[in-house]
Amino acid sequence: MRDFRDAKAMAKAMRETLAARNIEINHSEALEIVARQFGVETWNILSSKIEAKPPAGGIAFEQAVPIVRIFDVAKAHEFYLGFLGFSVDWEHRYGERFPLYTQVSRGGLRLHLSEHAGDATPGGNMVVYMKGISAFQKELIGKDYPYMRPGLEDEGTRLEVTVIDPFQNRIRFMELKD
Repeated sequence: MRDFRDAKAMAKAMRETLAARNIEINHSEALEIVARQFGVETWNILSSKIEAKPPAGGIAFEQAVPIVRIFDVAKAHEFYLGFLGFSVDWEHRYGERFPLYTQVSRGGLRLHLSEHAGDATPGGNMVVYMKGISAFQKELIGKDYPYMRPGLEDEGTRLEVTVIDPFQNRIRFMELKD
């Protein structure tokens, strides 16, 4: 899997693939699209990340992207896109009628959703730290999703909103109190 340092090569490959289908975009448009695939707003932001010097010792950890097991694309889209407000960044299948592997994102959070049996186990549990959790909880309640109305729980040092997807994967959104 390529990473953000391969962004220019990815933009070039995208332009070539689209050109083969008689769809023309210029190089800057391709770079902007690739930047959004990596969860940043513009090519300039991604470019500064690419040009940043590595930390002392050369070791740096970047954002973890959990893989979440799904069994039904329509139900996954209803939950992740409709209810939680994520957008599809990209989708991949090895062929027609093959399982889906896709990336969805909202803000700085990216998740990989997979129908592939070996990628993840249903019933997973993840914690997502965030800001604006009260507004997020109100947004979720306002959507009137028929299967869930998550509350805002005060856990002393943090606020939590817990949701469970149709495949029993639990996401605990947390905001630390000041």
